[in-house]
Amino acid sequence: MNGMIVKALAMAGVLIVGTLVVVKQMNIDLTDPINMITFIGAIAIAVLSFGVAAKYMSQMKNDTATGELAEDNWDGIGEYKNPIPSGWAWSYVGTLIWAIWYFLMGYPLNAYSQIGEWNEETKAYNKKFEKSYKNADAQTLKDMGESIFLVQCAPCHGDTGDGLSGKAHDLTKRISKEQVLSVIKNGSHYFKYPLGAMPAGLAQGKDAEEVAAYVAGGLKGDAPTAWATCAGCHGQDGKGNGGTSPNLAEVDSTLVANVLKTGKQGSIGQMPSFVNRFTPVQEKALAEYIKTLSSAK
Repeated sequence: MNGMIVKALAMAGVLIVGTLVVVKQMNIDLTDPINMITFIGAIAIAVLSFGVAAKYMSQMKNDTATGELAEDNWDGIGEYKNPIPSGWAWSYVGTLIWAIWYFLMGYPLNAYSQIGEWNEETKAYNKKFEKSYKNADAQTLKDMGESIFLVQCAPCHGDTGDGLSGKAHDLTKRISKEQVLSVIKNGSHYFKYPLGAMPAGLAQGKDAEEVAAYVAGGLKGDAPTAWATCAGCHGQDGKGNGGTSPNLAEVDSTLVANVLKTGKQGSIGQMPSFVNRFTPVQEKALAEYIKTLSSAK
């Protein structure tokens, strides 16, 4: 027997013995048919892997090429007109047959699925949940939103919503003047509101400064003249014309829903999209709780 084959089988034997030791240490019961089939499969994979690898390594080392040489060559390197190895051809055909059997008979696409059952149960529960809390009062929504926030949002924004000392967006404060100026300068269409993109440069110089200060200050006092341009989309009260544009007066459920849907670039990285993670009631509850974190009333 070829020496390389012997070495390969020896390595396979070592791997099998090692696997058996692990099985014993983990107290896996090999009298169980499933465990035994799995162990036999592991042995077969070890033997075939090392055996096939050794066979072809030996052929590459010792065999000489024969057959009719093709006319074409590249840098003096040509190839022979040998037929494809029958083992490769039958393996390919066998793989196709197995794939067809697997999808149609072995595990058909319409077969029972634990994941499918879980999804159906989740949908049914969410429907029941939405019905139960459809008319929930403010306190109930706040309590619900707090539990969601502490699990899903606090790891980045902190338990109190302070953004972990500036590492993430601070939810206890309103938008800053600098942030408003940046949006005025660069425009925005990040959250895909129905009224579309906000163009860049709608206000310049002193007008931009006054609008930014007005928005950052909670839209209190007399609105600057340039606010008329902003009010065309955001509304005179800044509340976003019924959700068709961002609400600049307060955090509302539409803004929270859009942030959860699209994600947001933050100082510590990209906030992922939470689309379909929460029900509409949960999104509303989260917005109610975030409102309580803001120092601006």
